Amino acid sequence: MAAPSGNQFWKLRSKHGRDILFATPELLWDACVEYFEATDARKWTKKDWVGKDAVEVDRETDTPYTITGLCLYLNCNRGYFSDFKKTCSQDFSVIVSRVEDIIFTQQFEGASVGVYNGNIIARNLGLIEKSEISATVNKETDFSNLSNTELEQLAISLEKINAH
Repeated sequence: MAAPSGNQFWKLRSKHGRDILFATPELLWDACVEYFEATDARKWTKKDWVGKDAVEVDRETDTPYTITGLCLYLNCNRGYFSDFKKTCSQDFSVIVSRVEDIIFTQQFEGASVGVYNGNIIARNLGLIEKSEISATVNKETDFSNLSNTELEQLAISLEKINAH
């Protein structure tokens, strides 16, 4: 059964919307530092094979900082964090920018020295090198003067275009 038309039930609520997560920028910074410390303490184990006999060993590896991991730690979602970043005061903005820079730097440096998978981190950071290939092919295009090698290269290029 629907509420009666013209009701004022909403006025009976004790609060409207979600509580703010942090009353001050310092509290936000402290929580972010806790996330960094907790992430540094959390190690992953990956298998590796060493030597001429390929002996299997387990190697501990660091865990990268991520915005998603930070949001989970702060008990918010990425949308909330993104909206907060757009609407927060200058004091909070400084902290948010600094935290994002720390996460970017940790991921970038970790990938640069081989601790993290460079392809995954590059994609996550938006560092993928993109190249645009355009080709106009119509029914009148004459391919008869192309060699087999050139035709194969054209086919590979068209497959790449279609894959994206």
